[in-house]
Amino acid sequence: MADAAHESSPVAQARAFAKSGRTNEAATVVARLLAEEFGLIATNFAINSDIYSLNSLNGTFEAGGQPLFFKFHQEENEGAMAGEYYRARLLADAGLPVDLPLHASATPGRQILVYRRRTEARFADVLRGLDLASDASGFAEALAAERVLNARTMEVYRRTLHPITPEQAAAEPINRLFHERLNSPGRPRELGGRFASFYLDKHFQLPGAVIDWAQLKDLPFVVNGIRYDRTLSRLFGEAFSRLAPSQLASSGGVTAHGDAHNANVWFTGQAGQRELVLFDPAFAGTHVPALLAEIKTTFHNGFAHPLWLYEPAEAGKRYKATALVKAGALAVETDWRPSDVRVALLQLKFEQIWKPMIALLKERGQLPADWRRVVKLALFLCPALVMNLRAEAEGGSHTPVSSAIGLATAVAMGAEPDRADLLCGLLDSVTPG
Repeated sequence: MADAAHESSPVAQARAFAKSGRTNEAATVVARLLAEEFGLIATNFAINSDIYSLNSLNGTFEAGGQPLFFKFHQEENEGAMAGEYYRARLLADAGLPVDLPLHASATPGRQILVYRRRTEARFADVLRGLDLASDASGFAEALAAERVLNARTMEVYRRTLHPITPEQAAAEPINRLFHERLNSPGRPRELGGRFASFYLDKHFQLPGAVIDWAQLKDLPFVVNGIRYDRTLSRLFGEAFSRLAPSQLASSGGVTAHGDAHNANVWFTGQAGQRELVLFDPAFAGTHVPALLAEIKTTFHNGFAHPLWLYEPAEAGKRYKATALVKAGALAVETDWRPSDVRVALLQLKFEQIWKPMIALLKERGQLPADWRRVVKLALFLCPALVMNLRAEAEGGSHTPVSSAIGLATAVAMGAEPDRADLLCGLLDSVTPG
């Protein structure tokens, strides 16, 4: 049988090779793609081992004596996709700080960006250091840079918010991060996609129990004593219905990056003059449904840390978790919490972006009555579909401990608690009176 990696697009081939540890073969595929698309002859080529690249690949090379950096994002069924996915210029024109690529290919299955190579750190790496630091050195500088980016982002949202049609909402690439991950090719009306391949009819190894989907899907979660009102089965079904792209037009659209988690953000400048600069606008658009624009940054920069999503083995060394079926519910107990810097970042995000955005939508008559459900369901899909949360799943890296933390976090994003939790408090802080 032919190698499956050779039966797909170049970006899918390269990512499959890299995930299986065959980095030399991945490098060969990417180098050939760079030559074919841009005429670049790559030397000193290296594929990066990157904990944040859950659905993407990046690396470094030289061409014509210039040090360069490449990155691409690859989704299922990408060969059938149409449209221009790498649109840094529209973000720059709107006033967002964005690193413009030197070369970009938007051809489906061959989508790749080439940047000049930077020596600065990504903001994700800076914050990881703060997550694990024993002192607060650098904390204020990171938050100051975040404040500036939030202010610029909200100014763009305020200026670009406009009515959009259901067709415009459905055409935005950002849907590939949410609803389209719930779809299987050729079956648009059926709940499938990553939900089916990750969870349906699968077994879940948790610290204290092994549960199959048939049982887990209808169990309420009780997380550290807080009971949540929706099961996994209900949350997936509700998200599939409410987050259908054509249902998202009522809140209007904005110009947005859409996937500006901190691994797509450079931490630039000198001490005291730091600036955050976006890159990899794979899902940028001018009609991004307003309630989706900040979802990825809110979850992945806040609730995914420290460690559990991107470094599950390390999380298992630092945190404890148990998951037991008790009184008809899955009781999860864990000592994992978002770190102080993540809570501070979340508070800034809700104060500087979510609060004025919700107020602006209400002022313009574009705030759906169920806007909180839309936000929570989209936040739920972030951990549930970005990677398989089952421990020891094929191609995955979760442990029973990180799986329990991940499933509990996902439910806490989407379901309503019987008393205030962190997300509930943040949403209450931005809810119009």
